[in-house]
Amino acid sequence: MSVAIDLSPAEENYLKAIYHLSADGSLEVSTNDISSRMNTRAASVSDMLKKLSAKKVIEHQPYMGVKITALGKSEALHIIRKHRLWEVFLVQKLHFHWDQVHEVAEHLEHIRSRLLIERLDEHLGFPKVDPHGDPIPDAQGRINLRPHVLISDAEVGAEGTMVSVLETSPLFLQYLDKLGLRLGCLLKLQDRVTFDGSVELLIDQNKQIIVSNEVARNVYISA
Repeated sequence: MSVAIDLSPAEENYLKAIYHLSADGSLEVSTNDISSRMNTRAASVSDMLKKLSAKKVIEHQPYMGVKITALGKSEALHIIRKHRLWEVFLVQKLHFHWDQVHEVAEHLEHIRSRLLIERLDEHLGFPKVDPHGDPIPDAQGRINLRPHVLISDAEVGAEGTMVSVLETSPLFLQYLDKLGLRLGCLLKLQDRVTFDGSVELLIDQNKQIIVSNEVARNVYISA
């Protein structure tokens, strides 16, 4: 990765949001989309875009889309790397639950020391995914993507390991806990109800449950 540039925590938050909205840097993003993602006024977004453009992490012209630059993508991936490593640390070493770590990691990701992050990665044994199954970029910004499919898109009869979740809100994760759905469990899609898209699942070959289409659209299994 490139040498760190001087971004404030607010600027880092915007850059990370733009990266995610841009489908990992490949698409242009509208100001309205950024405003909605950051839950703030369009005028505030415009002011921030000027700052990010001046630091060459995005390309932006008024009334046009926002495109993240190679420098911006590198920096965004480092922020994401920090966030996901801290989530692993909180779960593995401090025994947080997976529904408790996101907000804490949102603060820890702004720690600037790259040496600390490399030592943290080593201390954790170089994990590949965070507690929600999201891939952790390596020190060069490379991401190892595993083949996966949403339960809602899988065929009846499909079987695979639960590898990640799309929705990471505490309430959703707590609901998955209640259902007995966790990363690493073996799932078999036994039936799908045409009426509402709900799905009958077999967990670890011994427990049957029915989940809503909303759950099925937010849980990935290995392809």
